[in-house]
Amino acid sequence: MVPFKTSFAILAAFFSLTFLPAIESETLFARETSDRDQLGLKPEKMTHLRFYLHDTVTGQHPTAVAVAQAATTNTSSTSFGVIMVIDDPLTVSPDLNSMLVGRAQGIYVLSSQSELSLAMTMNLVFTEGAYKGSTTLSVLGQNPILKNPRELTIVGGTGVFRFARGYIRLRSHTINMTTKNAIVKYDAYALHY
Repeated sequence: MVPFKTSFAILAAFFSLTFLPAIESETLFARETSDRDQLGLKPEKMTHLRFYLHDTVTGQHPTAVAVAQAATTNTSSTSFGVIMVIDDPLTVSPDLNSMLVGRAQGIYVLSSQSELSLAMTMNLVFTEGAYKGSTTLSVLGQNPILKNPRELTIVGGTGVFRFARGYIRLRSHTINMTTKNAIVKYDAYALHY
């Protein structure tokens, strides 16, 4: 019979030879780096963007479309449980015919049983000036649409806004409770490199 210490040593050697290389190879994919130049990280700055979002639910050319909703037994006055997909235009003024600077693309969910409130996740995709191309801001947050002002969180971005963080202050310009169409003023404050 093999003594306990010898058995334990053999077992420990087996596990270290079998699992240690796997553990080491799993951690090789991540490493800390301080090479900010290689990542294109310059001194941090703040950019303020002001634009208007046009959320059109009804009409000839809707930019927000319901893709799911609660069962028909739901009689919520807040449309609780409705999920909308959006591709809303962003313009420089409340006039839909003013210069288009980008699009808000993502989803929102009517997420409150007691007030008109949206849980939003979207990308603000910019199409003009220095932001034209692959520049986006990623946005997440709760949007109680009848409160002015309200805020959403900037949680990231791409292109010029890589590593972005910040917030957006929203103020309803117009909301038509019959058509459910809205124009919302966005003041975005993004910290980025």
